Amino acid sequence: MSEAAAGRPAAQDPSSRGGGGALLILGALVIGLLLGILAGNTGGGWREPLVGAAALIGGLWLDALKMTVIPLIVALLVTGIVGGADAARAGGLAARAVAWFLGFYLFSALFGGLGMQALTALFPLPGEGADALRAGLASVEQPVSSAAVPGVADFFKAIVPANPVAAAANDQILPLVVFSVIFAFALSRVAADRRRPALAFFEAVGDAMLVVIGWVLWLAPAGVLALAFAVGAGAGGSALGAVAHYVVLISLLGVGITAVGFLIALLVARFRPGAFVRAMAGPSAVAISTRSSLASLPAMLTSARSLGVDEGKADVVLPLAVALFRATGPAMNVGVAIYVAHWLGVTVTPWAFAAGIAVATLASVGSVSLPGQVSFVTSIAPISLAMGVPIEPLALLIAVETIPDIFRTWGNVVLDVAVTGAVARQEGDALTDELPADARA
Repeated sequence: MSEAAAGRPAAQDPSSRGGGGALLILGALVIGLLLGILAGNTGGGWREPLVGAAALIGGLWLDALKMTVIPLIVALLVTGIVGGADAARAGGLAARAVAWFLGFYLFSALFGGLGMQALTALFPLPGEGADALRAGLASVEQPVSSAAVPGVADFFKAIVPANPVAAAANDQILPLVVFSVIFAFALSRVAADRRRPALAFFEAVGDAMLVVIGWVLWLAPAGVLALAFAVGAGAGGSALGAVAHYVVLISLLGVGITAVGFLIALLVARFRPGAFVRAMAGPSAVAISTRSSLASLPAMLTSARSLGVDEGKADVVLPLAVALFRATGPAMNVGVAIYVAHWLGVTVTPWAFAAGIAVATLASVGSVSLPGQVSFVTSIAPISLAMGVPIEPLALLIAVETIPDIFRTWGNVVLDVAVTGAVARQEGDALTDELPADARA
């Protein structure tokens, strides 16, 4: 999930810095937590000023990330939906594939929300550790007030914004997303020559925001170090355990949504289990080693053809999937928001949960081409805001995204091939049950 869309400059993902950027950020997290724990244990008159300075530096870095979320999510939604609508109109095969993508996005978001609630219930943070972590995150802004999380009637009334600009200014994400989706579909119905200037404007806004995020992420080691120091000073050793707990649970969620891909392959595409597992060995190896769906595309094409998918259909659906489909995104993004709520003791009401699911489903359309650490912020922050969950902890969790991102990319690759097989089966392909002899070699 580390590639940019064709023709769009990628944000400078720190993980691309000579292959060591992600390790640098992870190191900043560990060092910051350890130094903070040391400062918390030794005390002294210098502790509070140092923690205050660290919180200020980390907060400024976080605010620099937050300022890009609203314009970027609008720009990506408009360009992504217009592109998806054009692809769906390209033919029946593409339309069926896009319908699969959108339907699975909704399922994925629900799976992630319910799955993380189940995981945190089965494997909760120890009580003392959770309390210590909340103390360490005392500088985090308080969650949105209950008045901002609507009841049943207000929820439906708030879906359509009377003033989209006011919705953006007040971080009312769901109505802003709904307006952006409606606008994008309307723009897709305008004649191509007349919509081109508007589309170019939103593409330019998105590109500019990605450049800004790239600049901010180059400062990620300093920002993460400062925030981690402040958290470590307040939470002590519990902070390290909480981060490890998060990595394990969000990775388990990624494995779970990937297992759904295997079920689609077996039950809908009706591939034989052994054949599908063997066919996915190559694409999985590329996905795990590169964390890039685009880099895995040649191997996915070979695997789909070896499983009996018509070459013409595979050549249409798989590139479309790489461009428009990040199956694990909604599940793991909603899962992160639910986990942060669990961390901070925030109660997510049913209507706040529904708002988060809606935002996750719709926002996924526009964020598929972003680098992993960029999409971590731009995809999860709107979900968290819609649910009334503080987004400040995301600045720490971005440092350990490298590990969950492996499961994200692996799941995306598995589901790309599985959904391609399902679409081909529904188009009437008689898929082979076994790999050819040369593919087994």
